[in-house]
Parts: sequence; C-alpha cells; structure tokens
Amino acid sequence: MKHDFAFARINFILLAVSMCIVILGYVLMSGPGSTNEQFNESIFDFRHTTLAPITCLLGYVMMIVAILYRPKDSQEHDTPQETKQEA
Repeated sequence: MKHDFAFARINFILLAVSMCIVILGYVLMSGPGSTNEQFNESIFDFRHTTLAPITCLLGYVMMIVAILYRPKDSQEHDTPQETKQEA
C-alpha cells in the first residue's frame, strides 16, 4: 500500500535547513542591549543591522522554496518507446 504524502523527503530536509538558517539569523541579531544607565553602540553594528536580517530573509525564502519544490517522478521521464518495450 503506497502512501501519498504532500511532501517528499527532500522537502523536509530543505525545511529543516531553512529553519536552521532562520534560527542562525536570530542568534546573530541577539546580543548585549542598552540599559537605562548605559547606552551600548554595538546594537548598530553590521552584524545586528545588516547581516542578521539578510540571513533571516534568506531562510524564509528558502522555506517558501522548500514548500513549493516538487521532486520529479521517474515515470514522467519515460519515453513512449520505453513504455512499449515494458508492456
């Protein structure tokens, strides 16, 4: 009995990789913050303002690709001549 799932194994792998990239983006975005007594200028450096949002955006785009990706079936590539020989 064959089960027809919405996603193939490659879809789940791509989703896991993209989720790891998004988590990495949020980790890059975190860091020491400013308090009421002291202002910390490190919140405006390249890693927090540019690299982390781009990493998160890349991860979200990869999630969309992972959801929409459809693996090719081996039967779609059979030519009519090959199917005649099999019968």
